[in-house]
Amino acid sequence: MSEHYFTPELLARFSAEKMKKINLHSSAHLFCDLYCLQPGQAQKDHAHDDSDKVYCVLNGRPTIRIGDEYRELGADDVAIAPAGVIHGVRNETEENAVLLVIMAPPPSGH
Repeated sequence: MSEHYFTPELLARFSAEKMKKINLHSSAHLFCDLYCLQPGQAQKDHAHDDSDKVYCVLNGRPTIRIGDEYRELGADDVAIAPAGVIHGVRNETEENAVLLVIMAPPPSGH
């Protein structure tokens, strides 16, 4: 597989300790990760002052927080967290969840 093409099903990895992030791409312009959450796992709510974040659900039914709104999403659903808006994801179901997460520009230090 080249560095330009990915198969998320083959790359997804899970950790019993916490949500697993798998970096697919990182540059000065953009970053792209897979987030892999087992039941009960979550990403801490946070905000990025200068970056927008896109959550694309590949499988599972995670709950996404954008601002004060929480919504359970399914495969092929997308949520967008604009810069400066608090956001996060959690898996409150009994199945694993995998999301493609894209952020531009990347936050400093990523």
